[in-house]
Amino acid sequence: MGFYEKDGLRYYQFESFKSLPVFHAILTRRGGISQPPFDSLNTGGTVGDDPQAVSSNLKKIFTAFGRDLSSRFDVWQVHGDQVVCADSPRNLDAPYQRADGILTANTNITLFMRFADCVPILLVDPQARAVGIVHAGWQGTYRRVAQRAVEKMSAGFGSRPESLLAGIGPSICQSCYEVGSDVLRLFQAHLGADGKRYFQQQDGGLHLDLWKANQEILYQAGVQQVEVSRVCTACNVEDWYSHRGEKGKTGRFAVIMGIKDH
Repeated sequence: MGFYEKDGLRYYQFESFKSLPVFHAILTRRGGISQPPFDSLNTGGTVGDDPQAVSSNLKKIFTAFGRDLSSRFDVWQVHGDQVVCADSPRNLDAPYQRADGILTANTNITLFMRFADCVPILLVDPQARAVGIVHAGWQGTYRRVAQRAVEKMSAGFGSRPESLLAGIGPSICQSCYEVGSDVLRLFQAHLGADGKRYFQQQDGGLHLDLWKANQEILYQAGVQQVEVSRVCTACNVEDWYSHRGEKGKTGRFAVIMGIKDH
């Protein structure tokens, strides 16, 4: 199913990326030192966990994949549609940029984002040797943050959408994701007639399919190859942090990605 283990860490990888000149890992919650309810590989620094545990977890992840922690580029994720290109690692003393998509073509950069139900979308352009990670919750989805990332790759790296490969990672499934009618109205306002197709009535509630919505947004942006993990974070809290499944008291799992320099 795409699960692997390395140095005590369990992680997910997309099969369609395996022959490409990139490395990536969607880390499960296993293998760290954080204590409950953040057990154990929490990388979220604003959820109430011990900062020293978070720091230790980060170091373990980067060491396991042979990357220097100083190569990290991350942002303050705000559920928007801003996408930034990184040409150097983030100065760890500098303020975070606010964004929900990060891209690079620099082999010295390790892209890094945090998740707990929202959709991790990974992008690869094997021709331009560029990669990206997108964070798409319901707000980022109706704002088409995945499309913004494709457009930014085209503008910044000369990427052709049809040459891109995308992966939709572990995140909350439609059955577990009940939302209010206000969310439906926003989707219809921003996505038109398409917006309603991502919702269904289930057990008396309205449920949103973030996987389908983001897959179709990528197709509409010109991406032709999209792999969907179909792994639900809320159904599998033994492996994943789930904000919905754990009623808000949980950690954040990591996604890392970069370009191989050989």
